[in-house]
Amino acid sequence: MSDTEVSRVVQASRIIEAPADVIFEHIADPARQPAWDGNDNLAEAPDGQRVRGVGDVFSMTLTQGAVRENHVVEFEEGRTIAWKPAEPGSPPIGHVWRWELEPEGTGTRVTHTYDWTDLHDEQRIPRAQRTQPANLLASIDRLAGVVGG
Repeated sequence: MSDTEVSRVVQASRIIEAPADVIFEHIADPARQPAWDGNDNLAEAPDGQRVRGVGDVFSMTLTQGAVRENHVVEFEEGRTIAWKPAEPGSPPIGHVWRWELEPEGTGTRVTHTYDWTDLHDEQRIPRAQRTQPANLLASIDRLAGVVGG
């Protein structure tokens, strides 16, 4: 992997003292995501969009009013979920948001990754560069608060 690719993958991880299935429910149900979004970027999502597998698409309204359709590209119930955002009716923009859950001790290791390796829209790159491990950890920390861990 080149230095450019490495710098385009940002990750944070910590243990949350809660079962993986409980944590996963809050990630896989888009309507719950704004409650723990550490980027303060998500405003709302309609109920009834709980993700069930690769190929699902869920919509989300951002705090600035734009709508994103999120295309699920990885899914293992209770363990892994990843999606690529897109503008409505368009192909994905080129970045991936990934969540991985691994039972560890009495809790769950939660790893959140933002991968913008395939993002080539020059107007979106400055925003992508501002997403740092601290932003991802803020989401994990808020998620821990929501699930009681």
